[in-house]
Amino acid sequence: MLVYPQLATGALSQFPVRKRRRLRTVANTSMDGRPIKLSDPGAEITEWQLAYAGLTDDEVAALQQFFAATEGTLNSFTFLDPTANLFAWSDKLDNAAWAKEPFLLVAGGIADPAGGTNGWHLTDSGGAAQNISQTLSAPAGYVYCLSAFARSTQPIAATLLHGTNRADRTLGTNWSRVVFTASGDTAAESIAFGVELPAGASADVFGLQVEPQAGASIYKATTTGGVYEGARFRDDALSITTTGVNCHSATVNIIHANHL
Repeated sequence: MLVYPQLATGALSQFPVRKRRRLRTVANTSMDGRPIKLSDPGAEITEWQLAYAGLTDDEVAALQQFFAATEGTLNSFTFLDPTANLFAWSDKLDNAAWAKEPFLLVAGGIADPAGGTNGWHLTDSGGAAQNISQTLSAPAGYVYCLSAFARSTQPIAATLLHGTNRADRTLGTNWSRVVFTASGDTAAESIAFGVELPAGASADVFGLQVEPQAGASIYKATTTGGVYEGARFRDDALSITTTGVNCHSATVNIIHANHL
């Protein structure tokens, strides 16, 4: 699986990042003159422009090797959107994108720390730990930051799941953000992230987010998520500018079209 490389810092891009989405609406007029408009999701195009500065020799070499592997615009690859939450349906924990164990109950409509009602109440009704998770088609060996807002009526130790890695976080009665950054098995081509509660425990959660970087950014609600399979380089040339010893700059243009 070809996947766009991270930098040595674990980040996938630097600022500024430009992202543009182009959508199409199909319009028609019926025989009686009434207009008909329908969205055409198959024609959606997303483009990113990544501007890099201060790249090391190793980082430039990795980027050039990846560009050679894709043969420029010829071969597609998986791109993890550095501006997005990789989870799909992050505010809909009852969506089919999420896998929950049988004794974990989920209920929506909970007041969240952003002032809305997109929080979820999780209850472990079983005699063992239960979790809710989502599996992403992304390399497990990359650096990812998993974060969520959570609280509980009484202090409990919830577990953040990051592939095969686990981290306990103590929840209090007030909303607080829990964060877990790690990398996993470099050979695995998918990775699951989630939250696990101990037997008999309950908690409110909101804003589950995964990002391909070492730290958490502001929460971004999603529907489709930020894993783009079938992305391509827009250009057949990769221009690198050397600005000093072990210091380089480059601009990379990436495109994803649903119809390609």
